[in-house]
Amino acid sequence: MLSKRIQEELKPFQNKEQAKKMEKYMRNQFPFLGVKTPERRKAVKIALEQDRAPAFKTTQLVVQQLWLLPEREYQNAALDLLGRVKEFPKDSIDLIEQLIVTKSWWDTVDSLAVHSAGNYFRQHPDQIDSISEKWMTSENMWLNRSAILFQLSYKEKTDWPLLKRSILFHSESKEFFIQKAIGWALREYSKTEPTTVKNFIEEHPLAPLSKREASKILKKIES
Repeated sequence: MLSKRIQEELKPFQNKEQAKKMEKYMRNQFPFLGVKTPERRKAVKIALEQDRAPAFKTTQLVVQQLWLLPEREYQNAALDLLGRVKEFPKDSIDLIEQLIVTKSWWDTVDSLAVHSAGNYFRQHPDQIDSISEKWMTSENMWLNRSAILFQLSYKEKTDWPLLKRSILFHSESKEFFIQKAIGWALREYSKTEPTTVKNFIEEHPLAPLSKREASKILKKIES
């Protein structure tokens, strides 16, 4: 089974001292094996040599199995697998949402939002309105963050009215991760539409953190 192969390939890279540092960096949210990112990706690649492009149903099962394991490297290995998916089935948004709200922290949520959900919505644009509305209005903060961030790499294809609505819906939030997401989304879009973002910042009250993050690229352009 692929999940077992991944576990076996990760074993030689375990490092207790490194694990302590990783746990501290992640505010002791999760236990770690102490496997660095390049080593983890190498282990996943080796484990996949027998099945380079597993069917999505197989990938989904393995991802869910890895998500249940305690150490954080297993969730990140699951994200490595999702990163190899070329075509997301229409109902795969249920898996993505399940992962966003389970063992949630910025490291997994941001990857799921920007890469998994971002690619899913590119392939299934008819799902954007209903799902993004659901996430935006959810009581789950990580779904809120995902609604703001999933267009992060869309550049000129960004649906600005939708992004603006998501930002304004949460502009008064006191949550650090929401304020940061707002700033991050605006900062990225300012690389494509600096005037639009500049006008938005000037016309709408934002948390200082959001405004500071959103203005980083604009300040470079203006200097």
